[in-house]
Amino acid sequence: MASQEFLIQYLPILLFMAVAVGMSVVMVLGSLLFGKQNPDPEKLSAYECGFDAFSDSRNKFDVRFYLVTLLFIIFDLEIAFLFPWAVALGKIGMFGFFSMVIFLGILTVGFIYEWKKGALDWE
Repeated sequence: MASQEFLIQYLPILLFMAVAVGMSVVMVLGSLLFGKQNPDPEKLSAYECGFDAFSDSRNKFDVRFYLVTLLFIIFDLEIAFLFPWAVALGKIGMFGFFSMVIFLGILTVGFIYEWKKGALDWE
């Protein structure tokens, strides 16, 4: 009996997922059935930043591109850690608060280091 009540709590989530999947399938099938399917050579050509490809696709990227990407991922993960921390701040107390302050301090020092090294400057 208790397990049945527990499963009933998940019914709205299951219903939401079923509606989302159903709408997605209807939209994809609708676009395939009712959309015009006459691609021209321009639609079939490779798109590269609004202009024609000018060299081999295996050229090396500048290392700064990867540095900026890694910095974005690091600070994106930082935000992902901040939300649960903010929600649980009342329960984790001062230890949790100062743990996050240390975490943010380390990230800030890393950000300042990257800034001083010029990893964020794009030429």
